[in-house]
Amino acid sequence: MRFLIINPYYSISETPSPPLGLAYIAAVLEREGVEVKILDLVVFPNSREMLKSVLKKLSPRIVGTTAVTMTFDSAMDVIKDVKSIDTSIFTVIGGPHVTFCAEETMALFPEVDFIILGEGEETVVELARAIESGSDVSGIEGIVFRGKSGIVNTGLRKSRIDVDSLPVPARHLLPLGRYRALGMPVSMTTSRGCPFKCIFCVGRKMVGARVRYRTPRNVVDEMEYLVTLGFRQVNVADDLFTSNESHCLEVCDEIIRRNLKIRWTSFARVDTVSARILTRMREAGCDTVSFGVESGNTEMLKRIKKGISLEQVINAVKMCNEAGISPHASFILGLPGETPETLKETVEFGEKLKSMGVSHGFHLLAPFPGTEIREEKEKFDIRFLSDDWRDYHANRAIVETSSVTRNMLDDIVLEWESKFNGWLGYIKKRIESREASEEEAWPLVNLERIVLIYDLMMGRIIEEKGFLDGRTVDSGSEALGLIAEKMAGSVKYSRDEILSVLNYEVSEGNLKLTDNNGKYSLEWIDYL
Repeated sequence: MRFLIINPYYSISETPSPPLGLAYIAAVLEREGVEVKILDLVVFPNSREMLKSVLKKLSPRIVGTTAVTMTFDSAMDVIKDVKSIDTSIFTVIGGPHVTFCAEETMALFPEVDFIILGEGEETVVELARAIESGSDVSGIEGIVFRGKSGIVNTGLRKSRIDVDSLPVPARHLLPLGRYRALGMPVSMTTSRGCPFKCIFCVGRKMVGARVRYRTPRNVVDEMEYLVTLGFRQVNVADDLFTSNESHCLEVCDEIIRRNLKIRWTSFARVDTVSARILTRMREAGCDTVSFGVESGNTEMLKRIKKGISLEQVINAVKMCNEAGISPHASFILGLPGETPETLKETVEFGEKLKSMGVSHGFHLLAPFPGTEIREEKEKFDIRFLSDDWRDYHANRAIVETSSVTRNMLDDIVLEWESKFNGWLGYIKKRIESREASEEEAWPLVNLERIVLIYDLMMGRIIEEKGFLDGRTVDSGSEALGLIAEKMAGSVKYSRDEILSVLNYEVSEGNLKLTDNNGKYSLEWIDYL
């Protein structure tokens, strides 16, 4: 039994990390004896011919993918290609978008054989067993499929997964070297579940209202493993890492007890942090905490059922600063009932937080399927401007209210982006005049490196130009210089710019330079 999992493409601007959910799915399948491969189209260039080659080599019985709303079209393109290449392959898709658009997806896309609803680990194992044995699938909870009389939805699973029973995510199947080369973090979770009811979020519906925690030992065992992978940062991606004080403190204590040197970040609510928790998190290696603030208007926070106050935001920021943790705040613009006055309050509150040492950013509301804001839109002051799922990336406005237009929302984000670009321009001038310190220059240098390496990655430049056409040279440094010169004709960067990046990635262990008796070649170190 072979199962191919495909991570659909989305932009590098979304700061991707190795796909954790797919690694969990792969891990539970491997535990059942299924042969699994993961094809990650976020960091591998996609083409129909490439996919055809992969399918021919692996001969999978099942191909599965996932989709958030933004990546739904990309996922569907993959499934269509799979079916056009081999109609005998069973196609499966999961994730939040199809969980809440299941019947619609099945009706519009005959290429989809099965949809997995909600948490997928137990469901995908049962489905794979049924497909392998040719048995009836109608008794499997958590799937949607085509029955003899139409589309069948068996509903979400009645019981939630014991998260401590899950195997370690199968990261050995992921191209980790490519994510390291791009400077992206690696993610993990210590719990699942969210009891809160924010009207713009589907988290509670996807993973349940009751928070289920992994044991601290289990959590830190995984952290200890992640340290060996060479990532500069681990992101604890729980919705509510700090909501259970004893769990949070026990995880931190276990990190400290093992003397584990790890740099990590987390998300938190401003009403679930305390000086005690933040101080212990800092001692355990946490350097940044991100808060969803959403709005600078008190009534707006009530309307979206956020359940926090602006005073709690200020207090949380102060506690972060005192603990030595960098606070980050994110805001959502275009919420129901948004007015020019509430927008002004949010922007001004962001500036107030900035004066307190808080980095912050703005997103534009994307009314995802499954959210209260979409399912009950008639009770809100809001109008949706697009049902093209590719627009649901939260970087440009796709909603309006009775007094706020799309342009008004976009203007705020564009101004913020302009200020950020101006800051990068200022750093560039200081670098050129040799006034910038290494620390000051690093954000721009790193960003330019990421853009260059991504172009090499997605253009297959390393694969197609990373050798010397049979020519022999005396040293690796000479070889890299000649390879960089060869690549310069294929991308918009100079030989020296490319060489600098190649040297860096080889030194970091993300690229491997092999000497075959003076005939050097360069390749990605993708997998463990």
